Amino acid sequence: MTLMSELGRVAVLFGGSSAEREVSLKSGQAVLSALVRAGVDAVGYDPVDGGLVGLEALAPDRVFIALHGRGGEDGTLQGALELMGIPYTGSGVLGSALGMDKQRTKLVWQALGLPTPDAEMLDPDADWQAVVRRLGLPLIVKPVHEGSTLGISVVESVEALATAYQEAAQFDARVMAERFVQGEEYTVSLLGDDVLPAIRVEAAGGFYDYEAKYLSDETRYHLPCGLQSEEEAALGELCRRAFVAVGGEGWGRVDAMRDEHGDFWLIEVNTSPGMTDHSLVPQAAAHIGIDFETLVLRILAATLESPSA
Repeated sequence: MTLMSELGRVAVLFGGSSAEREVSLKSGQAVLSALVRAGVDAVGYDPVDGGLVGLEALAPDRVFIALHGRGGEDGTLQGALELMGIPYTGSGVLGSALGMDKQRTKLVWQALGLPTPDAEMLDPDADWQAVVRRLGLPLIVKPVHEGSTLGISVVESVEALATAYQEAAQFDARVMAERFVQGEEYTVSLLGDDVLPAIRVEAAGGFYDYEAKYLSDETRYHLPCGLQSEEEAALGELCRRAFVAVGGEGWGRVDAMRDEHGDFWLIEVNTSPGMTDHSLVPQAAAHIGIDFETLVLRILAATLESPSA
């Protein structure tokens, strides 16, 4: 039996109703095109068109999740697919839900002694002066449950903190302030048991925001990342431990910063990373000879090991 026949009919889920819909549409189309080129019986499906009923009508043997953000990356879809008995790509319910929650991810890392910047939750009545005294300046304000750097601000004064909170609160009721690590930004992709080469990200404006991530052609991705081999190995192992700690499975990405002292700090986990032409996992895979089609097939083939496969 060939891999294609084992995979059966595959539904690629993309779009959705989260704030990351547009990015997900691009990711999903790229994945779908790659699967079709590889000879897989694949069909695209946007959950906003018919929900779980529409998905069930497609009668897929497995699902490739290319949804980003809430409703696709936070464990809710994963739980529904498990109830439906449909194998799916990526992390399970726990890993997805925990990875999507930046604050609780941080609590797990801190409990395990993994390095991550200090942070605290904010609310409309927060004492902004006290927050700055505890975390220092500059600091990052971010929605707890959003990805793609949506609603994130770098705050350099007490006066700007309230405004940053209000902006983040437009995306999520839970907002977090985090000590800002000044230095180089790295991202490490995980594919099964493999740790892919680290990428150093250099945004033209100095901050890797939504525009730098998805729209700008000036963002530079350094691959090789410039670290000594021992340093890159240490970063890779740190990110692998961070991913496993939150229950990550299958594939994903961990973002980290390196400060002026050379110390690495874990920032966040992505359990359903982007798969666009600007995305980081495909870049890291390509660097070691894994083309996009092979990457997508490897991610999908992992579903054959699912208990419901």
